[in-house]
Amino acid sequence: MALTSDQASPSRSWWRLSLPCPLDVEESLFWKLSELGVQRIAVQHQPETPELKTLIAWLPSPDWPNGEREQLMESLRPLAETFDACLGTPLWEEVADEDWSLSWKQHWQPDPVGEKLLILPAWLEAPDELVDRLVLRMDPGSAFGTGSHPTTRLCLEALEDNPPVGARVADLGCGSGVLSLAAVALGAKQVFAADTDSLAVRATAENAELNGLQSSQLQVVEGSLESLRSILDGTHVDLLLCNILAPVIEELAPGFESLVSKGGQALLSGLLIEQAPHLIAILEGLGWRPQALEEQGRWGLMKIART
Repeated sequence: MALTSDQASPSRSWWRLSLPCPLDVEESLFWKLSELGVQRIAVQHQPETPELKTLIAWLPSPDWPNGEREQLMESLRPLAETFDACLGTPLWEEVADEDWSLSWKQHWQPDPVGEKLLILPAWLEAPDELVDRLVLRMDPGSAFGTGSHPTTRLCLEALEDNPPVGARVADLGCGSGVLSLAAVALGAKQVFAADTDSLAVRATAENAELNGLQSSQLQVVEGSLESLRSILDGTHVDLLLCNILAPVIEELAPGFESLVSKGGQALLSGLLIEQAPHLIAILEGLGWRPQALEEQGRWGLMKIART
């Protein structure tokens, strides 16, 4: 039952928000809620219908009276409008204090990607029908993405289509580390990951540990291009992964050749289809050769090679 603040019971201490979540807007909502101090967040969906999602968030009721909750929704709606989408009607329920680790965890399910990969919350076992997949164990405790966004799925599927067996890989803007984990699972010799957010660096390191990876397999540092150059120590990678928004890709692109060996490749995701022509022109001017453009909805992934 949905409750208003006038119906609130003083013995209860949490608001539980359920919000239909357009696929394109998922990561933007995670980012905005995290910026506003809302840390208990999950996304509920069935593996067979990943496009139908509900964002679940828990907010301390003393800190979020009716007016504050209305302002919260007003700050979230423009994020959807950016993608010509609309947020659904929020459902607010006031709930008793509870064991958050259990309440939060029940909303995450095994998530198969492509033909071979399975993103598995760390506390679950793979269902029988998915046990033959390559398992990427994740703790979705931080809002850095766990593979459900179209840009991430495009990258995961591209890695699966052309496994980086024996390759050295760089993951620029690694977030939760899901692309790094997939690269290792698909045969990469060594992965170097970086993110400017210290929480993302910690999430990647923790997820690497969950998957039993050593630093010789996956090394993560805080920073951007310069940090990757530092840990590469004059060497280059065979493949660059960059799942970042198009304007940031454009800003970073002049430094890509300092990371990637001649003849090496890059997978660039995070861009909208309409942004691709401009980005292609920029990359061609920097000596890169576009090879393919994959699409999922309005999102795209560009595969390029260094000439």
